[in-house]
Amino acid sequence: MTTILKLVYQHNRLMTGTISKIPAVILLVFVCSCGNSSMRHGGLSFPVADSVPAGEAEKLSEEAVADIVQNIASPVEIASILQSMQVPFSAGYLAPTHEADRLTTNFQKAVMLGIYGADLGYLNIYEKTGNSVDVLATIKRLADGLRVGQYFDFETLKRLSVSKTNLDSLLFLSVNSYNQIDRYLRENNRGSISALMIAGVWIEGQYLATQVALTNNESILRDRIGEQKVIIGDLLMLLRPYRDSGEEYASLYSLMEGLSQKYAGVKVSYRLGEPETTEEDGRLVMVQHEESIVEMSDSQLAEIAEMSKEVRNKLISGN
Repeated sequence: MTTILKLVYQHNRLMTGTISKIPAVILLVFVCSCGNSSMRHGGLSFPVADSVPAGEAEKLSEEAVADIVQNIASPVEIASILQSMQVPFSAGYLAPTHEADRLTTNFQKAVMLGIYGADLGYLNIYEKTGNSVDVLATIKRLADGLRVGQYFDFETLKRLSVSKTNLDSLLFLSVNSYNQIDRYLRENNRGSISALMIAGVWIEGQYLATQVALTNNESILRDRIGEQKVIIGDLLMLLRPYRDSGEEYASLYSLMEGLSQKYAGVKVSYRLGEPETTEEDGRLVMVQHEESIVEMSDSQLAEIAEMSKEVRNKLISGN
């Protein structure tokens, strides 16, 4: 089993309080495949350009970007937690796909690629693979629009979704597609597109987690939401180089800053858990786990949930 797939099966360990780390590539893939929604008339306006001139954005090193992305938990983890809580699947949490064809700019397509990606991960974890064909088709159109569709094996993913026979392969292919897309974008000076997809994935996962948490008082879910205080700081760092490159980037950055401010009173601390010894390639490997301690009141959770919903809905509606 590859490192990527091992992350998918960590849901049995989620109850320990360990924070899962996930590579940038996986983040995009799992949460999804590529997707989109509508940022229509009014509100934000987005340029067609998908790269930011060097003079307008400081460049983060590849190592810095990798560190940031690795600290972002995959929305698949959130979906796994919800499933373990026996929270029923709800199509009402999904972003609508019927207006995806209205998306015209690369900014819109990249953000919604991430959002739809998260939705696909949610569908797949709940094994609603038959329902994912529409999302897959939307993701394919958006990927083609961003000129990265060559890395997305739509026909195979569609076949696996319809057959509902091999969730492992479905997730693996999605992850592999996103790894290639992410690598291609960064190697071709389109890092801003990758950053927007990552932001879209996180935003949709955050929306899903917070909306469920309002009616399900499970400590593990609340802890994951509280831990995002640290993660949103990483996301702001990832987006910061592009915030002055145009109104659309500035608007997104401002929305994320507003959400970050809602976390001001949340306290997150860490303590070392019990080390675990595992065998890898015939060798014993010691893994040190970290346990988070989150202090977040009901009123703080409600404010975070409301702001998360506002950010997400503004992005998918363009209002």
